Amino acid sequence: MTTAKDAPTVKCLVWDLDDTLWDGVVLEGDDPAPFPVALETLAELDRRGILHAAAGRGERHVTQRHLEERGLSDWFCAVQVGWGAKSAAVRRIAKALNIGLDTIAFIDNDPLERAEVVGELPMVRCYPAAEAGQLPELRDFRPEHITAEAAGRRRLYQVEWQRHEAEEEFTEGRQEFLDSLGLVMELSPATEEDLSRASELTVRTHQLNSTGLTYGIDELRRLSASPDHQVRLARLRDRFGDYGIIGLSVTELAGRDAVLRLMLMSCRVASRGTGSVLLHHLIQQALAEGRRPVAHFIPTEVNRNLLVTMRFAGYATTVADKDRLVLAVDPERPPGKAPGHTRVIVGAA
Repeated sequence: MTTAKDAPTVKCLVWDLDDTLWDGVVLEGDDPAPFPVALETLAELDRRGILHAAAGRGERHVTQRHLEERGLSDWFCAVQVGWGAKSAAVRRIAKALNIGLDTIAFIDNDPLERAEVVGELPMVRCYPAAEAGQLPELRDFRPEHITAEAAGRRRLYQVEWQRHEAEEEFTEGRQEFLDSLGLVMELSPATEEDLSRASELTVRTHQLNSTGLTYGIDELRRLSASPDHQVRLARLRDRFGDYGIIGLSVTELAGRDAVLRLMLMSCRVASRGTGSVLLHHLIQQALAEGRRPVAHFIPTEVNRNLLVTMRFAGYATTVADKDRLVLAVDPERPPGKAPGHTRVIVGAA
C-alpha cells in the first residue's frame, strides 16, 4: 500500500479489472464473476460518496460488454480500457472527473502495474487487490461527513460524463456550448439542513477554495446565525439535470466592507464559469448595500486559477505578504455584466 501523510480523503477509487475486480481475464474468453468482497467495497464506498472508475487491459468494447452483462457498469463513472500505461489512464480519469490526482486511489493485483503508477504519480495511493475488502476500514476512505448528496454523487458524475460527451460532440465554440446548457444558479442563505453539505464542501474542495480553510458544522451554524456574517450556498442545474449544492461563500460585514472570508466552488463545475457568476453576485450585493467588496485570499499549490477568476471579476490586490492577499473592488469602478450563460435566482434570506 502507498499512502501519504495527511493526504485528503479519497474521492475516486480506480479499479484494475482482470484478476482484481473479478477472477479471470475477459479477453482470453473467461466469463468471470466479480469477487464478493469487491462488490461489498464497491457498495460501501459508493454509499459514502466515493466514486469508482476502471482502468483495465484489453479491448474496450469487450470489457464494456462484460461489465454490462455482469451488472457492473453502473458502478463506474469513467472507464479506460486499452494497452497503454495505467498511470496515463489514471491521469485521463482524473481529468474527465475534474478531481485532483491526490484524491485518487488505485487498486491492482499486479505489483508492476502499481509500481508504474507510483513512479509516475506518487500522489496516487495504491493498494494490492488482496486488500480490497480492507479499504472501507482505512482513514483515507472515511469522509468526515456522509450527506444525503454523498449517496447520489455517482449519479451526478455519470450525468457530468454525459455532459462531457455532449461537449466533445459539439461542433461550435465553447461559449455556444455553455449557452446550450441552460444553466441556472440558485443562491440562498445556508439552512440547518444544508450545513453538513456546506462543511463537506470545505473539506473536499481545494482547487477552487479561496483560503483553503475548512469549517465544521458548529462553526458554520454560528456564522449563519451571526448578524455580522452571511453564509450563502449555490445550487446549479442545466438541461441534463441537477448538480446539487456546488458553491459556498462566507462574508463578514465589517464596517463599510463586505469581506469575503471564504469562497469555493465544486471542481465538478470548474469548466462552467460558475465561479465568475457567484463572484459577480457577491460584488453586486455588497455594492447595493453600500459596502466595499473585499476578499481574503491565501495562495495554495492548487487554487491559483481561482485567484485569476477573482481578478477578472474586478478584485485588485491592496495588501500582499508571504501568507495572504487582501483584494478589493473599487466602488467607483464596478465590474461589468455577469457572464451571460447562467441565469441567477436569489432565494429569500
